[in-house]
Amino acid sequence: MVKSARKQTFRLRKGSLKSAFFTTKGVAASRLRRRKYALVRKLGFPEEVLGGSLNQTHRRCGRATCHCASGVGHPQWALTYSVKGTRYVLALPSDAVPELRHLVDRGREYRDAVVELLAINAQLLRLWRKEHRGRPQRRGAAKRRD
Repeated sequence: MVKSARKQTFRLRKGSLKSAFFTTKGVAASRLRRRKYALVRKLGFPEEVLGGSLNQTHRRCGRATCHCASGVGHPQWALTYSVKGTRYVLALPSDAVPELRHLVDRGREYRDAVVELLAINAQLLRLWRKEHRGRPQRRGAAKRRD
């Protein structure tokens, strides 16, 4: 019974695209959510994306009679992410992985699109500069000051 209640927290809420991961309670969570929504409104960021990467490791539990003592180990999922240059590793239950994988994939797509957009804008600026550098200035024309 406890296991099914736990699984419920990792599913999308019925009739909503909002993930249960983003509905946590508390003062710190409320402060983070306010900042998140300010960025979403100001810059048009997608709301439900997740940075970092998911990876699966195998760990030994330490019991001498367990199969993991001589075998591969117990599978464990983790989300690795960075905040202000500090790397964090968050252990995850395996039933949360499918939804989190979707959020991480969306985050990667968004990050790649932003990187591409920034590169395109830099290339356009370079082309504009190249175009305007080659133009001779008219003699006797007053320089405009903006």
